[in-house]
Amino acid sequence: MIINQSFPAKPEGFFYFCSMILTDTHTHLYYEQDAGKRVGLMQRCFDNGVSRLFLPNVDLASVSKINELIHAYPEACFPMLGMHPCSVKGDWQTELEAIKQSNVGTLYAIGEIGIDLYWDKTNLTDQVQAFKQQIAWAKSLGLPIVIHCREAFNETFEVLEEEKDDLLRGIFHCFTGNHEQAQRAIDLGFYLGIGGVVTYKNGGLDKFLQQIDLGHIVLETDSPYLSPVPHRGKPNESSYLIYVAQKVAEIYQTDLETVANITTANSKQIFGV
Repeated sequence: MIINQSFPAKPEGFFYFCSMILTDTHTHLYYEQDAGKRVGLMQRCFDNGVSRLFLPNVDLASVSKINELIHAYPEACFPMLGMHPCSVKGDWQTELEAIKQSNVGTLYAIGEIGIDLYWDKTNLTDQVQAFKQQIAWAKSLGLPIVIHCREAFNETFEVLEEEKDDLLRGIFHCFTGNHEQAQRAIDLGFYLGIGGVVTYKNGGLDKFLQQIDLGHIVLETDSPYLSPVPHRGKPNESSYLIYVAQKVAEIYQTDLETVANITTANSKQIFGV
């Protein structure tokens, strides 16, 4: 069992990052259940200036894992709750109700939720229903939503257009669409979650991202998935957010600290913390 612990001491040479705060708005770092390895993951985050981590829920089983991490690092880790579209199976309504009743303390978003047609197109109706129910849940709590959208932009936008009002807001997690889709998401009140794909040679984001104001962007890793270059093909971790931020700074022809400051300010606007 991991007990509450204070932030680790920063190593010599940390002064470069001490004034810079990077925010990973989407990480599953809690998947690592080895206590020692998890301490190492968190230490490397702090070493790279990544001191704010937002943890999306995916199913009922992951709630306890999130709880362990937020209790171990209450100043750095912030929970969300939601049912991932790939978890919408069988009697999903019962599991969703159990997730809603879960206690993770202060909740900062409903997510990750949405539509995924990469793995299974046969349960679209159930995915849409679960998506809408969770949007309603978020609105009732005054919280943002964090959207998972894979091979389902048309279907996702259709739901969002139906649900559009002053309460609908959040993040398009792991945004990999085109410029038109990016602008459509922004017009609906969403920020774009930019992760490791931005570092890929054929990722496509670098072709238009500079045309999007930095005020509409947040950074993420989706750890342990989608590792950025130079770690592509290996397990991702939140400390690698530094590579995403560096690439974004390169695209916008600005410095790393500017990217960190603006994207962290955006995350505070979204999550309220």
